[in-house]
Amino acid sequence: MSAVVAPAQAPEPGQPGSPDEEWAGEEAGGSDEAEVRQMQVGTAQHAARLDRALAELVPEFSRSYLQQLLAQGLVRLNGSPATKASLKVKAGDGLSLEMRPTQQSQAFRPEAMDIEVVYEDEHLLVVNKPAGLVVHPAPGNWSGTLLNGLLARDPKALLVPRAGIVHRLDKDTSGLMVVARERATMDALVAMIAARTVHRQYLALAHKPWAGAARRTVEQPIGRDPRNRLRMAVVDLASHAGKPARTDFRLLEGVDEGCWVECTLHTGRTHQIRVHMACIGHPLVADVLYGGAPAGALQRQALHAFRLAFTHPVTGQSLELHAPLPQDMRDALSFWGLRYNGA
Repeated sequence: MSAVVAPAQAPEPGQPGSPDEEWAGEEAGGSDEAEVRQMQVGTAQHAARLDRALAELVPEFSRSYLQQLLAQGLVRLNGSPATKASLKVKAGDGLSLEMRPTQQSQAFRPEAMDIEVVYEDEHLLVVNKPAGLVVHPAPGNWSGTLLNGLLARDPKALLVPRAGIVHRLDKDTSGLMVVARERATMDALVAMIAARTVHRQYLALAHKPWAGAARRTVEQPIGRDPRNRLRMAVVDLASHAGKPARTDFRLLEGVDEGCWVECTLHTGRTHQIRVHMACIGHPLVADVLYGGAPAGALQRQALHAFRLAFTHPVTGQSLELHAPLPQDMRDALSFWGLRYNGA
């Protein structure tokens, strides 16, 4: 792995983050003590949904945090527990909130872990995320995430939203991620990603032999799969919500069982490479969600972010970083008789 001065790269993609998004961990302050808030529904909230009334009456807390309190029975309406967010309230109703820490509010705590850093300076760092590591806390993974590890590694991360994380990789995707160490750098990186001046390339092992030209561009919008809310899908924007998405593919080597492909993002939609590869008939190896099956011992989607290139937002230096292919993907290549060419 290396960081080298490199020529400026062509505009490239990214997935914008939202550094201003409120985190429940900041809201609850990490305290284990409960606070009870008493309030009365006003005329402005009359006939409103309970969750909307709460959001107006206690605007210092996010709606997601208030919804968690509702789900845990910690909201009372006229003395009785209220758990339905859609319940309508009336002017004069009495509300009480027991402000207990939720799993989410306790999630943003430092946890020591080994983090492979391939580049670091006072403004930012680039890490090589292993497969199996969740990037930041979410339902089902409130601890043991990269964010927890960043908070333990660097006290400065506590002062930056999301510990400086500006883009994500799926849990089972390995490879390079850039992380800001200060707010100004984070804002600059988010703007660069939105402007597609951060260049990210991936390596993927997929099913079925490649046909046609070695280079192919897929430009198809992606949105939530209307038949399965756990998946994303290529959608018709005339009838389904979604966003434009473009991926360039280049065949590196192919055999009867499948193909070894380099992928370049021009947008950063959720599961973009996985969805675009599946839509052209090449689901990734071991990507069960999109129709893939294991090859050899590989049990996670065969996708690795191997190259990251961008102009340093503070120093102006052109950085180009690489992460070698993990052993599990090398073994899967060998299983099909393919060669890792170092891309």
